[in-house]
Amino acid sequence: MGTMFSDAESSFVGRLEELDLIGAASTRSRMVTLTGPGGVGKTRLARQVISFGLVAAEDGVAWADLSPLRNPDLLGATVADALDLSDHTPRMPVEAICTWVGSRRALLVLDSCEHLLTECRDLAGNLLTACPNLLILATSREPLRLDAESVVEIDPLATAEEAIALFADRAASAGSPLKDDSDRQMAGVLCERLERLPLALELAAAQLRSMPLSQLCVSPGEAVDLPPTEGHTVPRRHAALRTTIGWSHELCTPLERLLWARLSFLPGSFDDSTAWQVAGGGPLSPRRVTQTLASLCDKSVVMRREGTYRMLDAIREYGRMWLADLGAEQEIADRHAEHLLARTRQAHHEWFGPAQRDWYRQVEILHADIRLAADYFLETDPASALEMIGYVTFFWVCSGYLYEARQYLERAIRLLPRHGDGEMWAQGLWSLALALTLQGEHEAARATVTDCKRAAAAALDAEALGRAAYLDGLLHLLEGRPMTAANVVRSMNLGTSDSHPGQVTAATALCRLVQVFALTGSGQLDHARHEALALREMCVALDEYWTRSYADHQLALIAVLEQRPRDAVRHARAVLDAKQHIGDAFGIAMAMDVLAIALADQGEAEAAAYAFGAATRFWETVGHPQRGTPEMASLREESEDRLVRILGPKPYARALERATTSDRRTLMLWGAHGGPLPKA
Repeated sequence: MGTMFSDAESSFVGRLEELDLIGAASTRSRMVTLTGPGGVGKTRLARQVISFGLVAAEDGVAWADLSPLRNPDLLGATVADALDLSDHTPRMPVEAICTWVGSRRALLVLDSCEHLLTECRDLAGNLLTACPNLLILATSREPLRLDAESVVEIDPLATAEEAIALFADRAASAGSPLKDDSDRQMAGVLCERLERLPLALELAAAQLRSMPLSQLCVSPGEAVDLPPTEGHTVPRRHAALRTTIGWSHELCTPLERLLWARLSFLPGSFDDSTAWQVAGGGPLSPRRVTQTLASLCDKSVVMRREGTYRMLDAIREYGRMWLADLGAEQEIADRHAEHLLARTRQAHHEWFGPAQRDWYRQVEILHADIRLAADYFLETDPASALEMIGYVTFFWVCSGYLYEARQYLERAIRLLPRHGDGEMWAQGLWSLALALTLQGEHEAARATVTDCKRAAAAALDAEALGRAAYLDGLLHLLEGRPMTAANVVRSMNLGTSDSHPGQVTAATALCRLVQVFALTGSGQLDHARHEALALREMCVALDEYWTRSYADHQLALIAVLEQRPRDAVRHARAVLDAKQHIGDAFGIAMAMDVLAIALADQGEAEAAAYAFGAATRFWETVGHPQRGTPEMASLREESEDRLVRILGPKPYARALERATTSDRRTLMLWGAHGGPLPKA
């Protein structure tokens, strides 16, 4: 389920009383909200609740980080992503979530609700009503005010001992451990002055990298208020946080303050490239951005983890206040949107090739930024919004963002003239047709493909025409017309089986893939195997994963049909190994089905049943019963009937349940590499 971005692998100090209160509240209420001012440690405490297992969650924990979310319309999609849902239906995300959670005993964490109080209240109310065993743990600066809500107010650290222990730990991390009783006494005075507020203590301890403790203990300057959350008032208490952030700001160099302000525009995690392009300029050259960013990390203004960076909410808010005072918000918003458009354009053009795997990772990191830039472009330049989302839709499909891709595409198209032209318009229509196809709306998809072909022909865009032919062929495959699909793509220049990899574009590779599926579906197995092997070889030479994975899927299916179960297992596992790099729940579900059939043919009944359970788990995440090309249905049915006869109905059902209750990572690792069945 969802990922928690940790500010560090630092120790957790104190909070035993609060942990007990949260545990007790969770036995009385199905919704517990941790409230308190910014910097008091609500998120860290929620992580500890999960780590200690204080809230029952037999069927898993989903962590939805809401702090980067600026568009309230995407709250449901954000929570669906946290639940690892990759819904391929036209349903609203809340409906998909309710269906998926059902009667599961799961825990959903809604972290940082304060800027989306109304939306979070409505969502939580719907989920608690529809999902009788779901528990929700929320963090917010104020309660959501639900009848079912139990509120636990989080105060600063309860005792001086806890505060000193936290400060001492962070001081040691900064390379300046407390040496003796005198140091501890000074630290105690400072902790009380900072009201024992965890973030204030951590920011203060970070200053020990550049000044001695005795200087640090000089009284900070006057408090500088943080701006209130829009639409809500913030109590004037815990001035320590405002003071310490302002104090940290005063201790920064002018370049550090400028970079802090510019980086505060970014909604979530960011990488070096985004920092250079969005926050650079003027005195901040790329080299100076790198140096200054490292310095802000040393001061705990920015957190660094695994090659990405992030600001805590309170620190970002302070930076945004200064950015507004500088009158630079519009300039940074323009630069941010243009940077995201350039990055997504590059990702699109490099999709079919050795950079593909890395682009899937980068587009995932940039998700919150792409959303923010798309919202900005919808207000200022809808054509750029259509272009950008058109470029990332193929990536977003694999990442589970199909719903929001369609929403953005349809909004942009509504804002543009009825008949656009050029590569941008054709790509946007193609991406919308892809979304409609995967959501099962084939009639609407076919009409959109027709519009896409018309736009591509008007623009003399051969690559767009090829992509449109791929989608047209895919629709015929899904509806059981393999020969028609083959005829659709035959007109494209597919190249020969021994074509040099550099001569094949993304569109021709996609059309060749449709041809392989069509040959398999029409029973031309020798020809299908020959073409699939040639396509796979080309993809391996290019270090490409998406097309390769589907070529391997067809090779596995062909091997099943030719009664070569060992080869079928090998190719099915190769599919799952490739999918570990790019995601794609739909393709994973298809591969798990083929793996199960091959294992059954190989006589490994229990493993086959487990694989069918894994397939069921992934089909549920896309919101469909088992799907794929029509020839799979009879193969699946025959294999499942045979396994029930061999194992017996109850053992077969237990094997299925064992897999369906396993986490996705466990299923993927076993599916890709084999070995003993994972323990329940």
